[in-house]
Amino acid sequence: MQPKPTDELDEILENTRPGQLDRYLRDNRSSMTDDPKAFYYYMKNVLAEKRIKLKDVYIAADVSESYGSKIIRMEKHTKNRDVIIRLCIGGHFSWKQTDKALKLYGFNELYAKNKRDACIIVALNNRIFDLYRVNDMLEEQGLSPLEKETE
Repeated sequence: MQPKPTDELDEILENTRPGQLDRYLRDNRSSMTDDPKAFYYYMKNVLAEKRIKLKDVYIAADVSESYGSKIIRMEKHTKNRDVIIRLCIGGHFSWKQTDKALKLYGFNELYAKNKRDACIIVALNNRIFDLYRVNDMLEEQGLSPLEKETE
């Protein structure tokens, strides 16, 4: 199920009574950001819209399929923000989509005042979805490449 936009949920809540809250939460579960599976639903939906297979995302992100699957399904939690960025690059996510994925996972969004994040934003905005090219861009600016985390 596709997550609903915030303004649509706001409209529904305007007319929701306390006795209807359980139904609202159940019906809109995939739209809730504090649902432990919200990140999974979001990744799955964006990739389905783009017709990109998870297997291809793992290859492009240079992440093993078993590890990537555990991260996306929230069976394992990474403390490495770069892993999520790598998966977003592999999934051809836009800047806004990457920000939402980071936020749903519990990380800070890309920040324009941070040199490294600014470089990543430029790559995403210019549809550079090749991890090696993104890392080259970072290194050309004297910045560290996107880290790879292993299981």
